[in-house]
Amino acid sequence: MIEGLFSSSSYQGLQKMMDATVMRQEAIASNLAHVETPNYKRIDVDSSFGSQLSDAIRSGNNTEIKRLQPRMMVDKAALAANRDGNTVQLEEEMLLMQKNSMAHRMQTQFISGRLSKLKSAIQGKA
Repeated sequence: MIEGLFSSSSYQGLQKMMDATVMRQEAIASNLAHVETPNYKRIDVDSSFGSQLSDAIRSGNNTEIKRLQPRMMVDKAALAANRDGNTVQLEEEMLLMQKNSMAHRMQTQFISGRLSKLKSAIQGKA
């Protein structure tokens, strides 16, 4: 019973989403640290990860979900705003950091809620 809660495709998918938000936070931190480094190229989680994860969750294939790993890549769509070749835009990174923090908070609350329900069930509370 308990193993079923943690091996469901939705739970596995949520874990992968959390992995991606943690990795995105690392990318944003790196981008912000290099905002004034000449020729630095903005990095982010591979843009295809979200759609691949959605497809795997929709299929219910836990093996496919577990196989997926978010990867950090250079953001090829980012353009340099200055002549120094740096593709990081401070305002954009700050906005992305807020959105990423909200996503991580929602994912954490969802998992906490599931664990609270499990705890209540174990303790015999309704």
